[in-house]
This record gives sequence, structure tokens and C-alpha cells, in this order.
Amino acid sequence: MASSSPLAAPAAPPDPGIPGSGLAGPFPVGEYAAALRRQLRSLTRVQLVGELVNLRSARARVYFELRDSSGAIPCAVWLRDWDSILARAGGESPAEGMQVVVAGGCDFYPGSATSSPSFSFSVTDMRVAGEGDLLARIDRLRKALDAEGLLERQQRLHMPLLPRTIGVITGESGKARDDILAALARRGWAGRLVWGFAPVQDRHAAPAIVRALGDLAAVGEVEVAIVARGGGSLADLLCFCDETLCRTVALLGVPVIASVGHHTDRTLLDDVAAISCSTPTHAAEAAVGVDCLRARSETAAAAARLYEHGRAAVLSRARLLATLSRAPAGHLARQRAGLHQQLREVRAGSRRRLQSERALTERRVSALQRRAQSALLDCRRRHPHELGRLALTLAAHDPQRTLERGYVLVQSASGEALPTAASAHGASDVRLRFADAIVPARIIR
Repeated sequence: MASSSPLAAPAAPPDPGIPGSGLAGPFPVGEYAAALRRQLRSLTRVQLVGELVNLRSARARVYFELRDSSGAIPCAVWLRDWDSILARAGGESPAEGMQVVVAGGCDFYPGSATSSPSFSFSVTDMRVAGEGDLLARIDRLRKALDAEGLLERQQRLHMPLLPRTIGVITGESGKARDDILAALARRGWAGRLVWGFAPVQDRHAAPAIVRALGDLAAVGEVEVAIVARGGGSLADLLCFCDETLCRTVALLGVPVIASVGHHTDRTLLDDVAAISCSTPTHAAEAAVGVDCLRARSETAAAAARLYEHGRAAVLSRARLLATLSRAPAGHLARQRAGLHQQLREVRAGSRRRLQSERALTERRVSALQRRAQSALLDCRRRHPHELGRLALTLAAHDPQRTLERGYVLVQSASGEALPTAASAHGASDVRLRFADAIVPARIIR
């Protein structure tokens, strides 16, 4: 390196600097930063192995960290190199917590008057070496909790449809708090919120969240508890995989809704909690199962309809009762008028019938009188001649006249006529009836 470089300590610096320090310089910051970048880039390019965490993308580069039990180093990949890495891996992006091997070298961005400097390990290639120790430990803990039945205890708790008091554990200045408040306001929930503020990232977060859960459980009115924070890397969400925290939530008598991270993030707290939500907004909606604003509007509309129907029913019943109250008098008047009309019709009909019968009777009497007079006249005129003729006819058939002409009537002793000779021979004593007298006789054979 040239003698003018800050790292080479020139013999005659332009400014004596701090007297008595015995150090070279002072050098301009930009010059020293550029020299430091050249020095770091000149180091041997190597391969590193560790767990991939805090994976995130920017406009030109992809950033992440490599960690192991003894240290960590920031890494960066240009997008063109990242696309080549994905193409060699079959299009699958490495997930956080995986054990990876990266190739590259040290790099340094010197910054400027408006931007901060940064150090990173510039990665040119990467391959997945297997599941990292972090994911393996989380998986072992998940299996242990499942074997103890702690992953199902919260799910068996009763989740109230409309809780009166909700406990929320989140960061005091985080965006999750505002999201929960906004979601509850949209649902029109007017209950009580009990806040339990605690750090939601770093090694102090899990104990603080456990204490906050204990405090919420001590508040007997809390019916549902929400543990929420925004998204982040696996390292940021590692506190929600803490065994003590998971066991505390599993044994809690209040249902817990976990809303840690975003759609792709999954922690042990999500497995242990009663409900796992993707966002704090979703957690608030899950805690309050009823859209109170819509329920109030629907209830108000139903009440208005019920009022209108009740009013219409009362009015219709009142009109019906008024009509029925007037009905007896009207009905009686109609019946009276009908009876009067029928009486008039009966009287008129009786008079007409009486007059008709009287006229018919008079006609019949007149006819009978005429027939009687005619019969009387006829009797007076024709009956004497008829009587004379009948008298002559009767006289012609009179047996006495026959006897007067010389005939004799033979009778039995009892007076019965004997019309034949055989009957006369059968009776020994007979009577002979002449016109003027009866002579007894005996039949001699």
C-alpha cells in the first residue's frame, strides 16, 4: 500500500493531531473508510457455515445473517447472484433457521455525509447444508409439548363470542397496538381493554411476557388474552418459542390468541395458543366474534320492523274491535229491518192469499150455486119423466107381476127359491107361491 494511505502511517502528517497521543494522523474519514474497504476486500475469500436468519430483500440486494453458538456476521447478496443461487436450488428460497454454506469475502460500505457505513460479508454462492440447530431445537420442543398434551389444552377452553374484557400483551410503541385498536373500533366493540406492555423481541421478552400473562390472569374479569407483535425474522420471533412462555400459555385458564408475525411466520406460541392469527387485526376480529356495529344496525332495523308490525297489528286490532263493538247494534238493526220487511211481506202475502182464496171461494160457491140451480131445474124438469120410466121398468121386472100373469114360484120350506126340478125333488116339502097366496105342497115320486 502507498505511504500516503492512512493504514500505512505516513512519516509527515499535514496536521500534528492530538499532542502526546503517539498515533498517526489525523486522516480524513472518507480516506480512511476507503482504505479500510480496500483492506477488507483484499482478505482471502472463504466459505462460512451457519444458520440463516433475518432474511430480507431490498431493491438491489438480499440481506441476512449467519449465526452459530459463538457469533454472527451480516451478509449481503446482489440480486443477480441471488437469482443464480435460486436457479441452482430449483427455485426454492432458503428458509430462516436452515444451515447454509456461503462463499464470498468481506466488504465494507464507507457511507457518506447522508448515509451510514455498513460492513457485510458479500456472498457470491450458497447451498443448503441441512436443518439448522435452531429449527431442530424448536422442533424437539414442539414434539415434547405435544407428547405432554399441552398443544391442545388451550383449544379446549371456551371462547366467548362477545367478551366484555380483553387483555392485550404487545409492545407499548408497536404498530400492533394501533392495529388492534382500529380493528376493535371497526367492529364497534365497547368493552374493556387491559393492556400488558412488554418487550416483544430480545432475550428479555419471554420472561416479561410470562409476567404480563400472569398479571392478566390475576384480573378475574379478563375473558380473552391476545399476544401480538408485527412480523420479523426467525431471530426476532425466537422469544415466542421459549419453553417457559409456551408452558405458561398452555396452562393458562384464559384462552390466548397468538398473533405473532405475518402469514409465513410460525412460532411455538401459535401451536400452543387457542387460536393462531396472521395479523393483530385478525386477532382482534377473532377475539370479538360479533361485528357489533352490524349487529346493532341489524338489531335496530329488526326493532324498527317489529315496532311497525306491532303498531300495524294494534291499529288493525283496534279497528276490528271498533267494528265489532258497533256490529251488534248494526246487526240487530239489520235483523229488525229484515223482520219488519218479512212481516210486511207476510201480511201483504196473507192479504193477497186471503183475497185470492176469497175470490176463488166466491167463484166456487157461485159455480156450485149455478150447478145446484141447474141440477134443481133439471130435477124439476127431467126427474119426473125419469121416475115414471124407472117405475115402469121396475114394475116390468117385479116378480109379483109375473105371478099375476099365472106363474108359480116354488120355494123350500125355509122360503129359498128352487129354480130347478132336481132341487125341487131334493126337498120333500115345498111351498108354492101364487100371486095372491102361498100353498104348501109335498113332492111325490
